[in-house]
Amino acid sequence: MGDLDVIDRYLQKTQPDHLEQLKELLRIPSISAVPQHSTDVQTAARLVLDTLAKAGLQTEWIETEGPPLLYAESPPVPGKPVALVYGHYDVQPADPLDLWLSPPFEPTERDGNLFARGATDDKGQMLTHVLSVSSWAATGQPLPMQVKFLIEGEEEVGSQQLESYLAKPGVAEKLACDVIVISDSSQYAEGQPAITYGLRGISYFELLFEGPKQDLHSGSFGGAVTNPAIALARFLAAMVDDQGRIQLPGFYDSVRPLELSEREMWAGLDFSEDEFAKQLGVAGLSGEQGFSTLERKWARPTFDINGLWSGYQGEGAKTIIPAKAGAKISFRLVPDQTPAEVARQLHEFVAQHQFPGIKISVRDLQGGPGVVVNPHSPFIAAAQKAIESSFDKQAVLIREGGSIPIVAGMVDKLGADVLLLGWGLNDDNAHSPNEKFRLADFYRGIRASSHLWSQLAEVPV
Repeated sequence: MGDLDVIDRYLQKTQPDHLEQLKELLRIPSISAVPQHSTDVQTAARLVLDTLAKAGLQTEWIETEGPPLLYAESPPVPGKPVALVYGHYDVQPADPLDLWLSPPFEPTERDGNLFARGATDDKGQMLTHVLSVSSWAATGQPLPMQVKFLIEGEEEVGSQQLESYLAKPGVAEKLACDVIVISDSSQYAEGQPAITYGLRGISYFELLFEGPKQDLHSGSFGGAVTNPAIALARFLAAMVDDQGRIQLPGFYDSVRPLELSEREMWAGLDFSEDEFAKQLGVAGLSGEQGFSTLERKWARPTFDINGLWSGYQGEGAKTIIPAKAGAKISFRLVPDQTPAEVARQLHEFVAQHQFPGIKISVRDLQGGPGVVVNPHSPFIAAAQKAIESSFDKQAVLIREGGSIPIVAGMVDKLGADVLLLGWGLNDDNAHSPNEKFRLADFYRGIRASSHLWSQLAEVPV
């Protein structure tokens, strides 16, 4: 439906304009985790909403107790599916700044890539769908189906405002759709597009081990009191055994086993453990025994230490027993695990691992369940056609080890299918210094999205 050749020619001609629109958005340091950037978050939101309005959509700025939610919709098309595009305009902090080769909020082109914080996560990928809808309007063609947008500004800190919004009366009816479209992930490899049909969930905690009321002289008091840093190290080491199995009580009871067909499908993918290790700059790989690297990173639960602190950190020596020690830890979850279940298991593990004179506190920072959708969905088949028309290669079906916590809630609340269409690459450095987005994939993503509306419109509903 629609003249896609006309749209393709328009997209080819307007690539410089689209690049400038992306750069303008990337220059805004919309860091949701840092309160000092709240004005920047609002500025980014306004720019995104203005872009949606210029695409001919009816728009709405939804106030919350935090960053605003942005809603937009095209006119209904009776008898055709409805798609809801989800994305986010907030970004991760840019630290450590000294590792960036160019300033994180001054978009810089190098070697066919655009470097900036948020380039691939998620401003660039989200913008591909906005610009694709704009391309239909700019060529004088009505969209062949209704497309709605829901863009948030705190995905990087847990989507609390969006969760609250989804629970309000009437919101499910407003957002009603047949399929949710999200681009906030990666291709399988360079030149090999992918459709992701599963995401892991997450449970994130902060641990605090408190010992003496103040730092103590290690010569005078060593051997008489429990060192909080040693207790924390022992506690964390006990979390995983030498087989890579997580030791929380009952942790694996709800883990949905992998299907044989999935294991066979992933075993057939072009994957080299040596090349993967080389890409990461490590000499070897590890993880839960009995599973391949792809299985472990896509579809098995994991435990990681995300941060550690205690004691003296300055130059030279200072012989103390620190009063406190802390860690930030996370668990990646798979269906049918829940964050609440893992939180209960962690508290039980704490109760089983006590240390004399040490008070252990657990702070629950964020969580969200994993999600797996039907890989044989007609919406996935339609997306395959749209992606192949732009990337000249059929997409492979994969799962993704990362988390978009709100996805499971949206799927549950709206009862819709989901399409996770990643235009980025695994080496795009999301959440790290020198984040980038390959420009060729930015343009291909816009084209694939433009074709997507035509293909989805043919799915019977």
